[in-house]
Amino acid sequence: MTTVAAAVISAVASVMVGLLTLMGVIITNGRANRDIERKIAVAQAVTDTKLAELTREVREHNRLAKRVPVVEEQIKSVSHRITDIENILN
Repeated sequence: MTTVAAAVISAVASVMVGLLTLMGVIITNGRANRDIERKIAVAQAVTDTKLAELTREVREHNRLAKRVPVVEEQIKSVSHRITDIENILN
């Protein structure tokens, strides 16, 4: 075999190894990206669920916060009535 033929074979082999390495890197990166996207999707779903629950709790709290002053006013009124009744009975 001549040195030129050996050099060509060596060059072709090097190009083939490079292409196979490139294919391996592309496949590995593609799989890694899919795994990362899957993990992000799961984390987003968990975050969405927690946010929905927090929103529900805040709405419930706000309803309660609106009702407390009304109840306080009713308690004040009832307290005055009881005081008036006690004064009448004494």
